Amino acid sequence: MAKITKRSVDAAAPTDKEFFLWDDELKGFGLRVYPSGRKMYLAQFRSGGRLRRVNIGLHGAVTPDLARTEAMKHLSQVRLGADPAGERDRRKASPTMKEFGKRFLEEHVASHCKPSTQAEYKRSVELFINPKLGSHRIIDITRADIVEVHQSMKATPYQANRTLGVLSIMFTVAHTWGVRTDGVNPCWKVKRYKEIKRERYLTPDELARLGKVLRESNAEREAAFCIQLLLLTGCRLSEIQKLKWEYVDLDAGLLRLPDSKSGAKLVAIGQAVVEVFKAIPKVKDNPYVITGTIEGQHLTDMQKPWRRLRKRAGLDDLRIHDLRHSFASDALQLGEDLTMIGRLLGHTQVQTTARYAHLKTDPIRAAANKVSDAIALALSLPAREKVEEDLDIAA
Repeated sequence: MAKITKRSVDAAAPTDKEFFLWDDELKGFGLRVYPSGRKMYLAQFRSGGRLRRVNIGLHGAVTPDLARTEAMKHLSQVRLGADPAGERDRRKASPTMKEFGKRFLEEHVASHCKPSTQAEYKRSVELFINPKLGSHRIIDITRADIVEVHQSMKATPYQANRTLGVLSIMFTVAHTWGVRTDGVNPCWKVKRYKEIKRERYLTPDELARLGKVLRESNAEREAAFCIQLLLLTGCRLSEIQKLKWEYVDLDAGLLRLPDSKSGAKLVAIGQAVVEVFKAIPKVKDNPYVITGTIEGQHLTDMQKPWRRLRKRAGLDDLRIHDLRHSFASDALQLGEDLTMIGRLLGHTQVQTTARYAHLKTDPIRAAANKVSDAIALALSLPAREKVEEDLDIAA
């Protein structure tokens, strides 16, 4: 044993076997000399009845004085009950975010999410999370890291919030699996960007223009049928695209969907919808109502024909999902209450339907007219002179 200094370290010549040089002032501080000539500073201690070592750094990259200071920190932690070597081992065993993301998609998302959700999660992980955090070990991720990723996507606030949501679920699963054990989800309290819900509804004139285009679209009959059903039922696109004839009960006036965003559900249909179904030809050996170009499959791409149809109708800003919003809007204007509209749309939560409440403007407008007319009438009446009024009071 000797005090570890630059002189003593430089003088420690390598042999055919590695050996240790221990400091005579700081117990547990040492130098490992390899046959290759590499010299590594380290701290040695007992933890849980086992002899453990933590490497501090290579001689040359680290000075003896700096190595001594780091060794004192490790050894002090041990005296306070910590286990630096155990922490090192846990860090080495911890997967990177990229490794965990792969397991998350394969074991959790694939088992618990619908195909469309799986695709969205996969997109978030591969395009936004891995490039920013993929090389970081999951146990090292902090709230500051999450905030940095979220803020880097501020130009696309919707995607930033979706990615934050995926990260939050990832860390919840990590705690469930024991990959992280600190009980802290670094996504908690990270403020999301404000999202302005886009609201677009068809006016009677726009409906007439779209109807004319749908009737005349002989080259895209399947897409036209799909749009008609969306308009008349308020269903989601995937529910109509993947609709099979076996789910259609025209006698009962029902669509019996075995699976949707909110699970299995019944969709009540009116006579106008029944007439559309009767007009759609059934294709032999194809179970789908809206058939595609591939034998036995449904129409998978509605965006391209929809863009062509809406352009001919002069509705370039209209999204397919806006058809569902228009269904809800029309139902409100016809006097249906939010509970009934929620049932028509298949909402499982009242607050989802409540977003349409402000559209019911007719009663509010009628009340506003009544009040403003009364005030306007009072304003138009001739005013009595103040003097005459005072004389009347005196008399």
